[in-house]
Amino acid sequence: MFTGIVTDMGEVIALEQKGDLRARIATAYDVAGIDIGASIACEGVCLTVVALGANPRNWFDVEISAETVSKTNIGGWTLGQRINLERALKVGDELGGHIVSGHVDGVAEVVSCTPEGDSLRVTFRAPEPLAKFIASKGSVALNGTSLTVNEVAGREFGINFIPHTQKVTTWGTVKPGDSVNLEVDTMARYVARLREWA
Repeated sequence: MFTGIVTDMGEVIALEQKGDLRARIATAYDVAGIDIGASIACEGVCLTVVALGANPRNWFDVEISAETVSKTNIGGWTLGQRINLERALKVGDELGGHIVSGHVDGVAEVVSCTPEGDSLRVTFRAPEPLAKFIASKGSVALNGTSLTVNEVAGREFGINFIPHTQKVTTWGTVKPGDSVNLEVDTMARYVARLREWA
């Protein structure tokens, strides 16, 4: 379980395809405090740590199944790419964003990026089956970041990124055409399911 509050920008420093995809991610986290088997959200995808090291930089390895690659933007990862990271929520931690599972529902596309003062307004296009779960002033997780939806028009929805968010996450380099991991709000999913039975 996560909150969508990014706590580090990692860097993809190795990718190896043998059976599953294995990725090595450099991090500012103290790897001495990470256990093998721990969950870390990488671009919003809950992945399991399978190896750790600290030479010459702190790093951890994750294994990524073909199913996960097919449902996320991980297939487009490249060496040197920066990715949003978040450690799993501990009991008693502050819930600063919203409840995020790390189970990505689909991939959205960046349609446009427009500066608004010091902020950046970004318009996204959701996959058709997920559009019904996105509501104005509701929450979404995009590349692991908890965000508030400004407006919705059909499959498209807008998000405003303040300067702080652009600085401490990968959103400072977003551009049209980017593929983005989308996790809809859990409550919206359950409300929709309940309506099917009403």
